[in-house]
Amino acid sequence: MSTVLYDKYKDQVTNLMMERFGYVNSHEIPKLIKITINRGLGEASQNTKALEASINELSFITGQKPIVTNSKKAIAGFKIREKVPVGVMVTLRKTKMYAFLEKLINLSLPRIRDFRGISTAGFDGRGNFNMGLKEQLIFPEIEYDKVDQIRGLNISIVTTAQTDEESLMLLKYLGMPFEK
Repeated sequence: MSTVLYDKYKDQVTNLMMERFGYVNSHEIPKLIKITINRGLGEASQNTKALEASINELSFITGQKPIVTNSKKAIAGFKIREKVPVGVMVTLRKTKMYAFLEKLINLSLPRIRDFRGISTAGFDGRGNFNMGLKEQLIFPEIEYDKVDQIRGLNISIVTTAQTDEESLMLLKYLGMPFEK
């Protein structure tokens, strides 16, 4: 089963990338590997309802159950013990990854207040892109009345691109709305 975004990648983006960068082989064209959605929950060690709410929200947003990440060591300044839940994360691949990215580009990002595009400062130098969202309410699956607290989340898009320029063009051709 393929999504509209994956079909666009196969039909249009690969040709545009071949022209732009002059790849000799079609296997040189950058592609998406995975998308990781992460939410840190400092209060989860004292408040189990926050952890359950975050698990439910990420399940609705991604269509996949998130895993709970635990602390690796105790930090007295933050009142965190070792192996206490401190966050939740989801890794999306293949069809779910393209479906999530399509929903993010076409439905969620336009719902951000005063949206003028995504900053290109999120590239890490190796062709991967990271962005943070301040609230979960931009996703259409989240009901405003059932949200107990507004929490943000981080999204990491991992590609096979060697440089930031290749990754930027790949995401632009897929429809990601970057700042001008």
